[in-house]
Amino acid sequence: MNTHSNSENSLRRMEEMVSKLRALEFRLTPQRMAVLEVLAAGEGHPSVKEVHEIVKRKFPTTSIATIYKTVNLLKKINEILEISIPGGSKRYEGGKPFPHPHVICTRCKKVIDLDLGPLEDITTRIADDTGFEIRSHRLDFFGVCGDCKCREKLTPKQRRQRHDK
Repeated sequence: MNTHSNSENSLRRMEEMVSKLRALEFRLTPQRMAVLEVLAAGEGHPSVKEVHEIVKRKFPTTSIATIYKTVNLLKKINEILEISIPGGSKRYEGGKPFPHPHVICTRCKKVIDLDLGPLEDITTRIADDTGFEIRSHRLDFFGVCGDCKCREKLTPKQRRQRHDK
């Protein structure tokens, strides 16, 4: 994994988000900037609660309402991607705010980006076959991740021993 490239991407995404918010004349409070920083990093696919926990480390008085407002704003202006997880939870991605495939664990809710190459060909084919004007798409695969599969095979005693380590 190229950390230098990841930090460059994170910085670029942060600049893009800030630029769009400025152009739309939204305030850039320190708390809002902290939310942008977490989401622009593109590390994992945090929930609002997880973003809140990270932002609180720097700004302890930040309310979860502030996080929700910022996330909803970023979603509205297409600067983050919302990923719905079975069971009602939502995760957010700011590193790649465009539709792209994911694999999602139905047990632990882990979300991993998939690189299947461009989906334009299949999108064009679907549009041609159906007559639809495709405006967006979503391709997610659901299953059980390797960690959860391993845990399923352990006896209760082995699970406790693993947990205690």
